[in-house]
Amino acid sequence: MIKLESASQIPSEVQAIGFGVFSQGSTLEAGDKIDVSILKQVGFEAKLGQTYLMSPGQGSPVSIAIGLGDKSKFDLDALRKSGAAFIRASKNYTTVAIEIDLVEDDFGPQGFYQALGEGVLLGSYSFDTYRSNSQDNKVEKVFIKKAPQQALQKAELIAEAVYLARDLVNEPAGKLSPSHFAEIAQGLANEVLEVQVWDEQTIKDEKLGGVLAVSRGSFEPPRLIKMEYKPPTDIASVPSVVLVGKGITFDSGGLSLKSAEGMMTMKTDMSGGAAVVGAMSALAKLSLPVHVIAIVPVTENMPGGRATKPGDVFRARNGKTIEVLNTDAEGRLILADGLSLASEINPDAIIDLATLTGACVVALGREIAGVMGNNQSLVDQILKAAHSTGEACWQLPLPSQYRKHIESEIADMKNIGASGGQAGTLSAALLLEEFVGEQPWAHLDIAGPARSDNNEGYWTKGGSGFGVRLLIDLFESFTVPVKD
Repeated sequence: MIKLESASQIPSEVQAIGFGVFSQGSTLEAGDKIDVSILKQVGFEAKLGQTYLMSPGQGSPVSIAIGLGDKSKFDLDALRKSGAAFIRASKNYTTVAIEIDLVEDDFGPQGFYQALGEGVLLGSYSFDTYRSNSQDNKVEKVFIKKAPQQALQKAELIAEAVYLARDLVNEPAGKLSPSHFAEIAQGLANEVLEVQVWDEQTIKDEKLGGVLAVSRGSFEPPRLIKMEYKPPTDIASVPSVVLVGKGITFDSGGLSLKSAEGMMTMKTDMSGGAAVVGAMSALAKLSLPVHVIAIVPVTENMPGGRATKPGDVFRARNGKTIEVLNTDAEGRLILADGLSLASEINPDAIIDLATLTGACVVALGREIAGVMGNNQSLVDQILKAAHSTGEACWQLPLPSQYRKHIESEIADMKNIGASGGQAGTLSAALLLEEFVGEQPWAHLDIAGPARSDNNEGYWTKGGSGFGVRLLIDLFESFTVPVKD
């Protein structure tokens, strides 16, 4: 990962320097560091993320103009995108610097430079494990003028956690089996982060019927990852949260087989679990004042000879039965067990993250997650964190009258809605609600933003690590939800 360093003055070894440029209607604002007349001549409009490399003088570093967009609309997420645009524009240099301080006072130095550092680091990520020739950005060090070193260190810690989640999502399913996923999580254990892994026999003993039903068709045995972060303060004095992440390392659809095209990105169906593991890896380093337990059921969904058949019924951890009419609606089955375990812990809140429904992508597109829950106070805290981090969420309803969509003829419920093509995201969430008891609970359907098809903003093509920064931001100021 690129090293961020604060600098009161730009060091002489710097090969390229980025300067921010705002658009003010038809005018440009760039301070006294860059000649806007040159930019106007080449048609530079300072659109957010636009960059232009200016030829240096003899022995001088290259100047890179970075479009910051409309000053009246500028926020910290625009700053992150600007940092990402700069690092891509300077990729052919090893030592670079960036100076954006035109609106620092509007945000405060800690948040301002942390966001800038996050953008630089997230925009430089690449997954080159299987390339013969690495396409990594050549930049090794970025000096950020006037930045508090503490802000840059925090940006690095957060970026590390996002990198971990992205690496997990991008790893081919042939390598990232449930067992290997669990081994990676175990490797994160330290003095304040405990990690346990349940094997297939323990999963059977613990009556996790949903995990077993989904895993039956796979040669790879399932695992359940349990992580616990204990803050340095008295646990009884801080809020408690259980995170549940969907960990389907490959989703073929089971016997309700997906199309060949539909399977192409299904190694990413463990993005919820990856986000949870990534966030947990950062909590210990940041010493946040919240007690967090993570539960990640991990399995493949394959069409083997022992696979669950449409029409089969299984019993989840909490004793409720589910009729499986479509084996490609498997995420909610393993989450039923994960949420049941979470509810038994009786925390102050439960939050699950899952690439759950294509219907959510239809409703909200590829850049926005759906958030639903049984407690508005909890949902509001999540929406606030979403706005702060730029990991966009939109609240969707959980209408009680739609509970009839998942009524089964022979079991407590069925795993798909009764009305094809209608409210698929809501019916899936209503099924999950059956397993959370009375605790405040929120569900994030991240099917859209878990993967990016392009290098855009601080997202890079492939796994986005969506949810990691949102959870970290949430826990920095988390309060016990007010009961509705």
